Amino acid sequence: MSPQKSEEKPVSISAYLAYLRQVRRLAKLTCKSYERDLVLLNQFSMSIPFYELGAHDIRHFIARLHGSGLSGKSLARTLSAWRTFYQYLIRFRGYQNNPCQGIKVPKSPKHLPHTLSPDEAAKLMDFEPTDNLSIRDRAMFELCYSSGLRLQELVQLKPHDIDFTEAQVRVVGKGEKTRIVPVGDYALAALSAWLKQREALPKLDSDALFVSSRGNRIHPRTVQQRLKIRADQQHLQSSIHPHVLRHSFASHVLQSSGDLRAVQEMLGHASISTTQVYTHLDFQHLAKIYDCAHPRAKRKKIAPSSD
Repeated sequence: MSPQKSEEKPVSISAYLAYLRQVRRLAKLTCKSYERDLVLLNQFSMSIPFYELGAHDIRHFIARLHGSGLSGKSLARTLSAWRTFYQYLIRFRGYQNNPCQGIKVPKSPKHLPHTLSPDEAAKLMDFEPTDNLSIRDRAMFELCYSSGLRLQELVQLKPHDIDFTEAQVRVVGKGEKTRIVPVGDYALAALSAWLKQREALPKLDSDALFVSSRGNRIHPRTVQQRLKIRADQQHLQSSIHPHVLRHSFASHVLQSSGDLRAVQEMLGHASISTTQVYTHLDFQHLAKIYDCAHPRAKRKKIAPSSD
């Protein structure tokens, strides 16, 4: 039996978002993404109840999004959000079918993540802090690169999350999953210097490891801006954002160790297929070495014939 036609769609979306937050305990940013995708579904469907939408409607909505310039990756995420929403409606609201099931989205060309070379990473960190904020910045950047943290994970850290004795950091990642990641000596030294300065700040948020000049928990946007400024000051050409440090961490550890499972665990990836992108980066690195070292790796230029 179909659900009541009088059911209001916004109420269903609101209840579903509450379910994601309270039952599945998804991160705030993840819930925000679901909300944006479901608002789109609600706008596209107009006055048609959710239970009356069919696969042809979903294909039409996806085609409209594709026509607006949305990438295959974004379309896949949106369709996944709609599919899991219908799974919820089937389980808890008596819906009979999932119109998103079996629908595929156009594929986008795969782009490998941008990384720094080990020399570029060292150059980025090679500066002498001159004030509290630059001491803080160095600690943030060193920790991101040392332990492969996501930006949101970095700003949510608390002082007691750093274990100097065991040289590790406790991280709360996506889905509120906790993991323990090693911290290198350079990052530990930078963190130690920052913690000494941090205590002197006014109106200090004692629950935040990294704070602003006013003592409040640092905003992700501030981290992005400070990193860009530092990269410019160090005369690094490429665009650098916090996730580049995470990518660089993964690539460099994989190149040195070859241990994909360990990199997966340290990054907090739910699936090893997500981590496997770094094997392609590693292959690029090996290919460059091959081109430089093997006597028959590169084709010699042939002079044009004089005939």
